[in-house]
Amino acid sequence: MFRRITYLFRHVFSQFAALDRPQKRLVSAISDAVFIMLSLWAAFSLRLETFFRPEDPGYWVLFPAIAIVTVFLFGRLGLYRAIIRYLSERALLTVLAGVTGSALLLIAGAFMLRVELPRSVPFLYGAFTFLFVTGTRFGVRRLLNRPRHFGKMPVLIVGAGETGFQLASALNQGIEYRPVAFITLEPDNHKTTINGLPVYDLEHVRKAVAKHQVKRILLAIDENATVERREILRDLEGLPVPVQTVPPVTELVTDRARITDVRDLDVEDLLGREPVRYRNEHLAESLSGRVVMVTGAGGSIGSELCRQILRQGPAGLVLFEQSEYALYRIERELQSIRDKEHIAVSIHPLLGSVIHRRRCESVIRALGVSVVYHAAAYKHVPLVEQNVIESVQNNVFGTWYTAEAAIAAGVEKFVLVSTDKAVRPTNIMGASKRLAELVLQGLAQRQGKTVFSIVRFGNVLGSSGSVVPLFREQIRNGGPVTVTHPDITRYFMTIPEASQLVLQAGTMGEGGEVFVLDMGQPVRIAELARRMIHLMGLTEKSEDNEHGDIEIIFSGLRHGEKLHEELLIGDDPRGTEHPRVMKARESSMEWSQLEELLEELMLASQGFDCHRVVELLKAAPTGYQPNHDVQDIVWSNGGNALPMSNAADISDTIRRIFG
Repeated sequence: MFRRITYLFRHVFSQFAALDRPQKRLVSAISDAVFIMLSLWAAFSLRLETFFRPEDPGYWVLFPAIAIVTVFLFGRLGLYRAIIRYLSERALLTVLAGVTGSALLLIAGAFMLRVELPRSVPFLYGAFTFLFVTGTRFGVRRLLNRPRHFGKMPVLIVGAGETGFQLASALNQGIEYRPVAFITLEPDNHKTTINGLPVYDLEHVRKAVAKHQVKRILLAIDENATVERREILRDLEGLPVPVQTVPPVTELVTDRARITDVRDLDVEDLLGREPVRYRNEHLAESLSGRVVMVTGAGGSIGSELCRQILRQGPAGLVLFEQSEYALYRIERELQSIRDKEHIAVSIHPLLGSVIHRRRCESVIRALGVSVVYHAAAYKHVPLVEQNVIESVQNNVFGTWYTAEAAIAAGVEKFVLVSTDKAVRPTNIMGASKRLAELVLQGLAQRQGKTVFSIVRFGNVLGSSGSVVPLFREQIRNGGPVTVTHPDITRYFMTIPEASQLVLQAGTMGEGGEVFVLDMGQPVRIAELARRMIHLMGLTEKSEDNEHGDIEIIFSGLRHGEKLHEELLIGDDPRGTEHPRVMKARESSMEWSQLEELLEELMLASQGFDCHRVVELLKAAPTGYQPNHDVQDIVWSNGGNALPMSNAADISDTIRRIFG
């Protein structure tokens, strides 16, 4: 019998769902009219404590009149324009307003028709009508959404605060996820309910996953929550379901993301430490009203520098980039941010290479640049090893030429983005960046007009070439995850952290300093890979677990790669006004000696003599100690040094331009 009734209801509702929009509105209006008259009869019956039998002819006019007028009132309030499948709680207010008006019309109608109307009847009538009209609509909504609702993926929301509630409401309206329970971070809220969903304490998360057949866990922790995300992730790491997160409130407020933009865990969640927070008191003062230029503006660090500089209100922002597509992309993004946040900053996208000194100087002079952040560099270690000449040209001479252009054009501050690989380097990339540091230190000693600063930090998570997106892609493809060595460690920081450090150096620099960040303990790459595997709901395949999902294989150190990176060359770094930023005590070269070295390096690179370039980098005080032979692809395939008959002309040209 129950199955027949259930089938009948489903059949009726399926027929209702198949109707055209005008037909659905007509059915809703007729249904409301019937329930209105039923509510009025029930109000009289309850008040008189007997079945109401209207004897006065006025009642036969009053009942249909009230029904017709109330339906018309509902229509004017927009109740029939609402789609029942997506009906929200706001419809309750619409029905309440309509019912209140209908009750007042009932009193007026009874007075005009001179029929008896007990004083409690309008209140009882309003209550019955509200229950019938709202109850039928939300009941139909639930029945219509039930098949679609249970076809969605069941998810568990960690965080029973405002962010978690908003996420659950948004997912209920979507087509992909179905929230089944909350995990609270406050034990006192265990075994309560939120919006009809059960709430569990974090200690019972495994029970909740099994009971509700959860397929995914979503982190929706309020930003002001006094909890450690690291501890939460440790509790979730062993669960057989993937863990994902929702965008932070800052991105939601600025319209850079939506609450339903579920994504993999942020890189700072995988760091195992709290990201460094910076004080921005001096940033706005140092950048406001000035024209700022960022070289390599389309890269990972350069683009984040542009985003943060834009919000400091400079007079202008110059994007200097040699990649057309990268420049186009960052320009569009910055224009969107500027328009949404109503920031009055002129954005100047300029194509160009830092190895073209005259181009750099003309740009700086024409636009009145006061501050330069030099982020343009070739930094991918294996690629730099295979392209020695171009990398030295870009990293060393590009820095030199841009710095000389800045001096000639009267730039106030020049900040170089460096790397921890410049400390006792074993690869061309690190050696070239260390030599670039020496160039700026020499220029700082040679003159005092432009203040040069150097910022050195570790690997940037989330950038192009970072291990996190690589590991994530390998895990999604079923593995294996490739790690070079089981004991390899790296210092890590996020792109916003790195960019903030660069900006801080621009305010603290006095001339030639090397700033480094106290980055805590280095991270084991193999452990990072294992955490990513576990938090994506998979298990590691190993000798102890042959039936695991993803295997980690060790491919061996690549050419020029170190087992452990360092941040300091010397000892006893000095502190700064910021507790997490240090000032390194680094050796430097006299400019006269450095200029001779650069001339020789110029001749060698112009002659495509990779062997000579490597020897000069080793001879310079860079600490460069390669652990392999030259890996340059052209050099290894017979592209030996070319004759340099015009070496003297090149040397004279260098002296004429720079000396």
